[in-house]
Amino acid sequence: MCGLAGFLRTATTPDRGSHQRWLEAMGQAIVHRGPDAGSTWIDENAGLAHRRLSVLDLSDAGSQPMVSNSGRYVIAYNGEIYNFKKLRGELMSQGQSFRTRTDTEVLLALYEVHGPACLKMLNGMFALAIWDRTARKLFLARDRLGKKPLYYYAANGQFAFASELKALTPAPFVKTELRHDAIKDFFAYQYVPDPKTIYKNIHKLAPGHWLVTDGKHTHQEQYWDVSFGSPSTASAEELADGLYNLIDDAVQLRMVSDVPLGAFLSGGIDSSAVVGLMTDHASKPVTTCAIGFDSERFDEVHWAKKVADQFLTDHHEFTVKDNVADQLGNIARFFDEPFADPSFVPTYFVSQLARQKVTVALAGDGGDENFAGYNKYETDQLENRLRGQFPAVLRRMFFPGLANLAGLMNTRPTRRARSLLATLAMDPDEAFYVTNSFFRIDVWNSLVTGELKRETRGYNPADITRAHYQNADTDDHLSRILYTDLKTYLPGDILVKVDRMSMANSLETRAPLLDYRVVEYAAQIPGALKLNGKEKKYILKKAFERMLPQDVLYRKKMGFSVPLAHWLRNELKPVVEQTVLSEDSGLANFFEPAKVRKLWEKHLAGDDQFTQELWSLLAFELWWQQYQVSV
Repeated sequence: MCGLAGFLRTATTPDRGSHQRWLEAMGQAIVHRGPDAGSTWIDENAGLAHRRLSVLDLSDAGSQPMVSNSGRYVIAYNGEIYNFKKLRGELMSQGQSFRTRTDTEVLLALYEVHGPACLKMLNGMFALAIWDRTARKLFLARDRLGKKPLYYYAANGQFAFASELKALTPAPFVKTELRHDAIKDFFAYQYVPDPKTIYKNIHKLAPGHWLVTDGKHTHQEQYWDVSFGSPSTASAEELADGLYNLIDDAVQLRMVSDVPLGAFLSGGIDSSAVVGLMTDHASKPVTTCAIGFDSERFDEVHWAKKVADQFLTDHHEFTVKDNVADQLGNIARFFDEPFADPSFVPTYFVSQLARQKVTVALAGDGGDENFAGYNKYETDQLENRLRGQFPAVLRRMFFPGLANLAGLMNTRPTRRARSLLATLAMDPDEAFYVTNSFFRIDVWNSLVTGELKRETRGYNPADITRAHYQNADTDDHLSRILYTDLKTYLPGDILVKVDRMSMANSLETRAPLLDYRVVEYAAQIPGALKLNGKEKKYILKKAFERMLPQDVLYRKKMGFSVPLAHWLRNELKPVVEQTVLSEDSGLANFFEPAKVRKLWEKHLAGDDQFTQELWSLLAFELWWQQYQVSV
């Protein structure tokens, strides 16, 4: 795994020596992504920087930026192309020759032959930049699901790109002006959704897209999307068999490595299936790593140990006890923009543990989004079924009033009743957004103030969810929801979390369940075989009944949950009071400090209903202190 950065040179920017220093600083900003080597390349029109984490062909021949045999193209690339050996063979049969054993050289040659069309031939995770020295154009591309990040700055005739935001800012022309609608997005979603960033004029290249620019004119296209429009008529048994074989092939492809390789293991079906399949293809025990908590309610290590024992893995565990407060700020800084999914904490620690043993780790990410594994899908299915029991006119006319009445009593049952009645009055897409929003609109309206309030008064973050829901090529509600999460929650939250936390520890992670073939296959499985009554991931469990015990397959899902309310009242209490409640906090620019303090006091008194809002406020303030205080 690696990191890349660069920019286009213009007549208005300084001399080559200055540009060289900018490139070196951009590369140094992401040295954690590639600690093994770093290089730059520059000509009169463009500059590229690269940091390398050596995984394939560890020799210097694999260094980047890499120039094509013809000398026309230069590439800086982050990722892995799992089918590169097959593609290499095809290119050699067409007369191409190769100097290295790297997928980088194959990718470069493939682009020279096929141009942007080569992206559809790739099976892998990638973000890449290719400079065409003849046409003087820059080509950027990102993998189908968005596993690898790619940011770009475009304003005032200047263009720059990088794997992380922090690698853009060493270029002096890159300006970081806050984007207020993105702040509102963050508090609603816990992350800033693609293609926005927290800054104006800095964007994420969306997953499954490519871009070409000469610095003045930019053209962008989508080269891949997932279709739910042709559900399979095959039997459950046939679909389960096909799914097992496909995931098995995806795992085997991801076991190619010239450095030590292992796996994350939670004891859930996703990671357990990956580890089981790895065992079938490994010549020695698979190295597995698990994270636990000093809380029985949130601890899953005994399940991971059960699976590790079954497959005779070389198993390692780490328990998160008093490790959070001292390291939280340091961990959070790797995100560059506000990020509030609390599971980033255990993801950091499991990556840290894994890196002590291996350089590459396989993970179970993608199982929930592909096969309806989250509890929210069951909740949404129940709400949508109830919605269908009442005429739309009745729901919209009377349910909001009933919700307000339920809200007059502050008890857990009445709060649930209020939420249910409110969402039943909505259309399904907006209801899905509201049910899964992490900062309730009434809390937002009670806290927000100043310019942020004025600029975002007419903006609704639900528009993002609604747009993706409506874009799905199916009338099936569950499929629309899964499509929406594949376009928002997966690339914006899950994949960002895993990429930043693993890269913070110079660890490469690979996700077989996000092989695009698995995603496309899953999209054709009818929704009733994913969420079967109350049974989530039904078809995936059927597929792996041949390998995993019933108590692993059918136990209640916990996921990477954390004891958030307990943390805030105990080990994180001093952190909150020194940051969120500080008189000179960044939050004070946007929210009423007295009202924020009142939420905090309620939480300390035992009222957990504002836990998520308080955590989001803390995450924002930690980001502010790292990236805005000195601006």
